[in-house]
Amino acid sequence: MRCCKQGSNAISRLRIMFSHAAVPVMAACCAGSVLILALSGPLWVWILVPLGIAAQMLNEYNLHRFVFHLRPPRCQWQFDLLYRAHYGHHDFPVNHALFFVPVWVAVPMLLGNFGLLWGLLAAFGVETAFWIALAIVPIGGVLTFLGYEWFHMTAHLTVPKTAVERHVTVLHNQHHFRDFSKWFHVSPGGEVIDRFFGTDIDRETLKSQQRIEFIRTLGMRPDDPRLISARRRFAEKYGLSPDEIARAAAG
Repeated sequence: MRCCKQGSNAISRLRIMFSHAAVPVMAACCAGSVLILALSGPLWVWILVPLGIAAQMLNEYNLHRFVFHLRPPRCQWQFDLLYRAHYGHHDFPVNHALFFVPVWVAVPMLLGNFGLLWGLLAAFGVETAFWIALAIVPIGGVLTFLGYEWFHMTAHLTVPKTAVERHVTVLHNQHHFRDFSKWFHVSPGGEVIDRFFGTDIDRETLKSQQRIEFIRTLGMRPDDPRLISARRRFAEKYGLSPDEIARAAAG
């Protein structure tokens, strides 16, 4: 019976994940790349897949810290883009539709990283440039991206969790509900990057540190006109009720 419940829990989470546009697109790119490399690529290139894992974990950190947490733009259409990319997820952290990286962020990131690596290797005369880029970006990198989406989603769901998932949830909750300028990683093991760059919270500090003001709106006043406009714009698309919007504006 326990195995059945665990299987049902996993299937439920997969349904949530694959209901979001970026996940099936990225998964298809990864699966296609695995097939192409397996059928036509040199066997030795597979040893480079872990480089893609490491690179994507660093990319995850940098994107989250330096792009998704940009200072709020004054121009409303620019603010709306950032709100959809990430601010809205902090504003409504249990809204399933806002858990995931938008497809218009994920796909350009994939194509840009792949093209850049392929181009650089080719410029230095590496004959296997295409195969190396394929192993590192759409295989190693995208597998890590999909793992990120799984662990991030799980951190925001009230479901039975493994020890690793509980660990990720504890650290990610500190980012959402204690200090949004800390713990930018999500993927397991990514806390090493936070510690290296000084964006972790040590246990002693955690005992005394108070929650940052206006934490769910990343330091903005909850009734900021830009937030009010963005909430109204995305209300229908993401199923935000009038009560939810009112509570968000009240802080």
